[in-house]
Amino acid sequence: MHPDIRQIQAVVEAEAAFAQDVLAEVGKVIVGQRALTTRLLVGLLADGHLLLEGVPGLAKTLAVRTLARALDISFARVQFTPDLLPADLTGTLVLNPRTNDFDTRKGPIFASLILADEVNRAPAKVQSALLEAMQERQVTIGMTTHPLPDPFLVLATQNPIEQEGTYPLPEAQLDRFMLKVKVDYPTRDEERLVLDRMSGGPMAVVRPVADAARIARVREAVRMVYLDEKIREYVLDLVAATRRPADYNLRLSELISFGASPRAGLFLLAGARAHAFLQGRAYVTPEDIKALAPDILRHRVILTYEAEAREITPDEVVREILERVAVP
Repeated sequence: MHPDIRQIQAVVEAEAAFAQDVLAEVGKVIVGQRALTTRLLVGLLADGHLLLEGVPGLAKTLAVRTLARALDISFARVQFTPDLLPADLTGTLVLNPRTNDFDTRKGPIFASLILADEVNRAPAKVQSALLEAMQERQVTIGMTTHPLPDPFLVLATQNPIEQEGTYPLPEAQLDRFMLKVKVDYPTRDEERLVLDRMSGGPMAVVRPVADAARIARVREAVRMVYLDEKIREYVLDLVAATRRPADYNLRLSELISFGASPRAGLFLLAGARAHAFLQGRAYVTPEDIKALAPDILRHRVILTYEAEAREITPDEVVREILERVAVP
C-alpha cells in the first residue's frame, strides 16, 4: 500500500527550513564547496559518518568547525598524531586521592560532533578505538560501558598525497564510513571570493540554528520519505553489479577484486532519503541514488592489481556501473 505522499510532503516542507538555516550559516564562512556541505548534511540526517579526503587547504576542517557552530550540540576536535593513545580519545580511570577510588574521566569522543583531523596519522589501535565507538555508539572504560550522545557524528579527514608517517585505514574499517567525500579545488571565482573574505575584516559570526531536539525531529521526517520498491530493486542491482559485473553485461570482472558490502545498500537508501529531503521532496528518485553512489561505493569497491597497473580508479568503475545498470 502506498503511503499518502501529500501528507509526507507536508511534513518535509514543515521541516525544510532546517537545511536552509544551516546552509545559510555555513555559507557565511565557506565559499563554494556546495557538494561538501550537502554531504555533511546528508551524513547528519542519515546518521552516518563521513571521511573527507583532499589536499591541505581546501577548508575541510573549517567546514566541519563551521557546521559545529551552526548546531547547538557539543563539539570536539581531535588532532590525530602517531603518539596518540586510545585513552586520549575515549577517556580513562583516574585515581582520586581523597576517596582512594577511581573516577571516570571521559575523553573527547563523548561529544556529539567529532572532528577526527588527519585520522590516518594515528596508529591502528587508536583508529580501532574510534571505529568501535562509531559502530557501537558506546565506549567501555574500565568495567563500565558508557553510551555516546545522540546525535553522534564522526567527520574524519585525511590527506591523500602525503603518506609518510601515516597508517592507512584498512578496507574493513573504511566500510564503517557512510560516505567518502573527495574535496576538490575551488573555481577561480570562488577562490577570488575566498581571498577577499579571508584577507579582509573579521570573520563572520555563525549562530546556532538547530539543537539536538530539532535534529531528531528532522531525522524522523527524513525516515518518512517514501522509497518505492523499484528504487530498492535498483539499489540491489547496483550493489550486485559490483560483485557480479558479468551478470549485468559489464566487463569489469578482471578489475574488481571485492564488491560492495550489504552496508552499501543500506547507506544508499538512507542517504537517498536525506538527499531527497534536502531537495524538498517526499519521495526518492533514481537521481538521488546516482548523486550519492560515488561517495558511498568508492571506498567499498576493491580493485585488482591489474586495475591498479592500468591506473583505473574506483570512481571510474562506479561510473561505468551507474551508466550501464538499467534505471527504473
